[in-house]
Amino acid sequence: MFPEYRQLITQLKSENAHFSALFQRHNDLDQEIQNMEDGIVPTAGVNIEVLKKEKLLLKDKLYGLLKAADQNGS
Repeated sequence: MFPEYRQLITQLKSENAHFSALFQRHNDLDQEIQNMEDGIVPTAGVNIEVLKKEKLLLKDKLYGLLKAADQNGS
């Protein structure tokens, strides 16, 4: 996710607790969705869609934080 911001992501994960929490939640959702799609965790199709929407919202928030930090030279 966002390879152009790899270094900034590493920096923000260590310096910004809010960013770090959002990033971790995004990764947790990604794994949970993958487990559901692989049949490791039973689920209804609706549950996956809800999780995918939450994951997309988190990705948008993370991108906004990255762009703001990049513009501010953090």
